[in-house]
Formats: sequence, C-alpha cells, structure tokens
Amino acid sequence: MEHEKEEYLEEPVSPVGQYFNSSSLCLYIIAVLEFEVPIDDLQALVLLKDVFLPISPRFSSIMVQEKNEDKRWKKVDVNLKDHMKTPIFSKGKSLEFYDKNFHDYLSTIAIEPLPQGKPLWEIHIVNYPTKTSLGNIIFKLHHALGDGYSLMGALLSCLQRADNPSLPLSFPSLKPSKSESSNTSFWRKISCTMSSVFNTASDFGWSVLKSSFIDDDKTPIRSGGEGADFQPISISSIEFSIDHIKDIKSKLGVTLNDVVTGVVFYGTRLYMQEKDSKSNISNSTALVLMNTRNIEGYRSIDDMLNTKKSKGPWGNRISFLHVPIPKLNETRISNPLGFIHDTHNIINRKKQSLALALTGTLLDIEGKFRGQEAVAKHIRKTITMSSTVVTNLVGPVQQMSLDEHPVKGLYFTLAGGPESLVISIMSYMGKLRVTLKTERDFIDEQRLKSCMQNAFEMIFKEAMKIDCKTN
Repeated sequence: MEHEKEEYLEEPVSPVGQYFNSSSLCLYIIAVLEFEVPIDDLQALVLLKDVFLPISPRFSSIMVQEKNEDKRWKKVDVNLKDHMKTPIFSKGKSLEFYDKNFHDYLSTIAIEPLPQGKPLWEIHIVNYPTKTSLGNIIFKLHHALGDGYSLMGALLSCLQRADNPSLPLSFPSLKPSKSESSNTSFWRKISCTMSSVFNTASDFGWSVLKSSFIDDDKTPIRSGGEGADFQPISISSIEFSIDHIKDIKSKLGVTLNDVVTGVVFYGTRLYMQEKDSKSNISNSTALVLMNTRNIEGYRSIDDMLNTKKSKGPWGNRISFLHVPIPKLNETRISNPLGFIHDTHNIINRKKQSLALALTGTLLDIEGKFRGQEAVAKHIRKTITMSSTVVTNLVGPVQQMSLDEHPVKGLYFTLAGGPESLVISIMSYMGKLRVTLKTERDFIDEQRLKSCMQNAFEMIFKEAMKIDCKTN
C-alpha cells in the first residue's frame, strides 16, 4: 500500500498552483473558441478522450493533501461526461435571444466553483448561433492546472491550421529590435546598469508597499470592498485591427505593447471620468500578470512536460507588476497621443527593472516560512488593493480548425478573483481581442466598451494626422 501511495502522489502541486486553489483564492481561466460553422456534428467525446486528456496528467488528476504536507496531484479515473456540458436553450428564437443567453451562460459558469473531487476542468459546447459565431466551445480550466501560457499551448495542440493541417501554426515575433540590444557603448551600458539598479529598488519597494499598505482610490472601477469573488459578472469583448495598431506604432515610434496598453488605459480613464469626473486624476494601478519564462513563442506539449530540459515548462510561471494608470488631465483629453507617450515611458522604465523576478522570489520565501495559505492571502490582498488586473496572450497568425471546424475567433479571461475588472488581451488572425470581465451592477460594461472604442478611434485619428503635418 505504501508503494501505491508513493506512485499516486509523486507529483507535488506547484506553490503558485496551491496559492490559486486555496481558501483565499480560487482562480479559473476561461477560454472561448468561436466557430464559423455549426458544431453540432463535432465528435467531442472522442476528441476529449484521444486528444485533450493525453496532453497532461493533470487533466486526469485531483489535488490531495496528506495531513500537514503540501498538496499533490493524484491520478483518478475520468468520466468524460461529467466534464462536458451542453446547455439547452429554447428553439426557434432570434439571434439576439441566443446571443444574450450565451453571454449570460458564460458569465454564470465562469464563477461557479469546480468540484474538488474531480479533475479541475470543464468544457461547454454551445450549439447555438450568436452575433459573432455559429457555435462556441467554452474551456473552463482551474488556474492551478497551469498558467495562460501552459493552457494556451495545450489548447493549440488540439487545433490545426485550417488552410493546411500538415503545417505548424505560426505566431507574431516577440523578439526585441536589434537596435536596443547591440552596438551599445560602454558608458551607455554602465548608465543602463545604474538605471536598472535604481528602478529595481524603487519598483520592488513600491510593489511591497502596494501589496501591503497603500490602497488605490475608490473609483468607478474599484469599489474598495473586501472582494467581488461571488458577485455576478459580465464577460464581453471588443476587437481592434492589428494593422491599425501597427500604423499608430510606426507614427509614434513606440512598441505595439505601448499602443495596446495606452489604448486600454486611456479608455479606462475615459470611462472613469464619465462616471465620476474626479476619478480622472485618482491614484489607480493595474496589476499586470507576466509570464516569467525567458522564451519566444509556445513550446510543444512534449517539450513543456519535459521539465528537466524545457525552456518553456508547464505550470504556473507568472509574477505581477504594479503599473500606475496615467492620470487624465485636460491636456491629455485634447491630446490623446500624449497618453500613449506617458504609457510608453512607464513601460520603458519597468523594462529596466528586475522587480518582476524579485516579487516572485519574495513569494517563494514567504511560502517557505509562512505557508502557502499565507501567500494566497497576500496575493488576494494585493489584488483587492489594486484597480484592475491586466493579462495578455499571443495567438496564431493563421486561422485554426478543430476537427475540420474553422475557428473564427478566440478570447479568454480570468474568473473567480476578488477584482471588479479584468482586462485580457489576445491576438488572432490580424485582430486584437480585448475582453472585459466586469462586476455586474457596479461597472457599466457597455459604456466601458464604448469608451475603449472611442479611445482607439481618437488615438488612431490623431496619429494619422502626423503625416499631414510633415508632408
């Protein structure tokens, strides 16, 4: 029996996995595939059995804990029908009816707890048309299974290129420009090193204070309560053209990330000002979740699971940064490009800092001395003291398909946390999808989406004027 116990309980749950499945925090990743054809003939059970389950042993395991030991993964038999849900809506209704029913269903299941006695995932197949698709598949995956990088890699391993399944999917390059990394003088390197030391000390110290003592102001995106874990939520998204984002980037001489972050922050501030004119200069912070793997692009599942050699291992390899949301004064309202430059300067400064790595190290040390539950409480407090959580993933350039069903759209969000607003960003097929998870009855979801759209249009319009002035 002792040998059997060791065999079943050989893989420990990572510290971050334990933080995310505790009495203080229970976080989920929600991913949605939108299809351009009906999916009523999809061989879902076969795909789950033959494709999804073999991806990782964690999809066939539960968390267990022996007395005072850390939690471990235990292999169990999986009844696939327990994990596959197919909702039934009324027949013969309008597109608007099914669209509303889908989004209500998505928002409801996102915060429902998964049973701990079964593997921590569900797949929901919605065979009804919406305004954006002819069918949807919702993946609900506990964050303890892995972070967005791991789970997106798992999802992509189930999909093929729609145009040619024999070819691999490709992704936008994440490499920095060579001008930033080469031909740098000795004194320039010394200056950068000194800046890095100063910025690291400043950012890390600020992060510790923000996580423990300094609350953001109460605003239309932050109620200041104990947390919105169990409050009703809404999930919706808005699309932007990546080509237009590249146009803004080239006009302003900044990065794509600067433009996207600036648009999101500017739209958030516009919404805050509409709801409360004083909140445009409030102290508001975005908690930005970052992948700490030093890699470019996704690795294969085999490579992820080969932890001894993998550069992009499976699991939760994330940390967070506190990024102040620039304030919206009268000048920035009339000159939105200045807001992009403010965001660019903030992000550039954060790049010259090792605070991200130090934050992860601090959590590890705290876990060893105070235990995983104490760290989970610390992370929860960090989230509630901030205004919003921001996260992003890179999706493929080409169209994907699942069992010859072309995927029209792809988006994701986080659920289960105490924050009132999560902003998730994902690229796919030349489009950038910004998904908003909002606390219902506190944040006006439609108004926030409108402000995001207005922010993008204002920034794009002003950026396009630059040529007119120089020609």
